[in-house]
Amino acid sequence: MDYKKAGVDIEAGYKSVELMKQHVQKTMRSEVLTGLGGFSGAFSMDGFKGMEKPTLVSGTDGVGTKLKLAFLLDKHDTIGIDCVAMCVNDIACAGAEPLFFLDYIACGKNYPEKIAEIVKGVAEGCRMSGAALIGGETAEHPGLMPKDEYDLAGFAVGVVDQKEIITGSEITEGDVIIGIASSGVHSNGFSLVRKVFRMEEGALRTHCDELGMTLGEALLTPTKIYVKALKAVKDAGVRIKGCSHITGGGFYENIPRMLPEGMHAVIEQNSYPAPPIFQMLAKEGQVSEQMMYNTYNMGLGMALAVSPVDVDKVMEAVRSAGDTPYVVGNIIRKEKGVTLC
Repeated sequence: MDYKKAGVDIEAGYKSVELMKQHVQKTMRSEVLTGLGGFSGAFSMDGFKGMEKPTLVSGTDGVGTKLKLAFLLDKHDTIGIDCVAMCVNDIACAGAEPLFFLDYIACGKNYPEKIAEIVKGVAEGCRMSGAALIGGETAEHPGLMPKDEYDLAGFAVGVVDQKEIITGSEITEGDVIIGIASSGVHSNGFSLVRKVFRMEEGALRTHCDELGMTLGEALLTPTKIYVKALKAVKDAGVRIKGCSHITGGGFYENIPRMLPEGMHAVIEQNSYPAPPIFQMLAKEGQVSEQMMYNTYNMGLGMALAVSPVDVDKVMEAVRSAGDTPYVVGNIIRKEKGVTLC
């Protein structure tokens, strides 16, 4: 008896590392002090001594049951972008610049080429957000997970000068809410998605005229990364007062998270176009409007609260980063919460 016969292939692990190296290398920053394959990753903070009070900001998340679609369609090269996006968007909400990222892959069986495809997506997400992929772990779990399945999670660390942390405490009556368009469902609410649509390869590969692509392509579209858009706003000299990453819990849970007590967000639902995937989901699943807005991003992946005098600058900055902004609402004085109208 040996480890391989017990279900853990050490040689496959070595091969996975070799195959992923080319992708990881593309994410490197000058501050990275260690190479792939060590026991830990080291990152120099010398370049941030100019900050008055450099403050580390961290975030961790996974992809959730969106992975089930990747399994069905045997497409694994973009799911890593989702993993990175879920983490770096959260720390960007605090005003932080992502510095580095670590991933964790748990699998029933280590297929090196598949693992490399997953890491390729993680590396692409890191490249898009400016974070270095400085380490990770691939764990083979025979008997615990099915051979063809895996789970993916990650951890991001960023930095911000303490005086520039976005807390929401400065939000006041009359401030404007600007939403930034999402790419679709992103990485939340897939347990409901999988109940509404038939999770069969044939159905997922069928072209849908209303989507302009197959259902599988629409659902697997990677989560947007908003790091560049928020940096562009900051570089334009605008102080973002509050920022919400619209993830699980939709509008009702996430927008109030950026608000101080006594401030209330009013969102105009017709102020922007919702992607057709949400209309299709609501119709086919007979999902109520309230539930849709309490589960999904409904076309807005990020919401910013800014002063009215800064609206034009913000709109221009977000567009310059390649994203699409909309003025979607405002702040009123009322019990903390959100109203959709």
